[in-house]
Amino acid sequence: MAKRGLRSLALALALPLSMTLANIYMFGRPGSVGQTFRNVSKPSWFPPLWLLHSMCVVFSLLMGLSAWLVWAEGGFHTKPRAAAMYLAQLGLSLAWDPVMFWMGASRVGLAVCLALLVSVFQCFRVFKNVNPIAGALVKPCLAWVGYLTAVNLKLVYL
Repeated sequence: MAKRGLRSLALALALPLSMTLANIYMFGRPGSVGQTFRNVSKPSWFPPLWLLHSMCVVFSLLMGLSAWLVWAEGGFHTKPRAAAMYLAQLGLSLAWDPVMFWMGASRVGLAVCLALLVSVFQCFRVFKNVNPIAGALVKPCLAWVGYLTAVNLKLVYL
């Protein structure tokens, strides 16, 4: 049983991590950032790309770990909404990089970011009822997505 638990934990961390790293490589590298985004005026508190992407990696690991804790408690079976919210936030977090950096579409990026904020908040609400530690792990992710939403909002209305 312990071996199976470790394998499932490794998978729960490796899948979102590898997708996030591939996403950063394809759409978030300085060489792949679109001209539109490069030309956008950014606020002084806009994070450098390396910090932004480092936080996305941490975010994917925390969300993967919290989802695994919910899964290990049987939460995906008893609360199917938990899996749906986790997959929604994963998809939205992967969509944000290409929309913002590759396409330079800050208004669409804001919509994606707002939807991501809602989905991470819903993950928090559902996860904390299944496993309080999983809910606690989502809190820093919620704060980070809130910050990204503020940055994105500033980019739209700068």
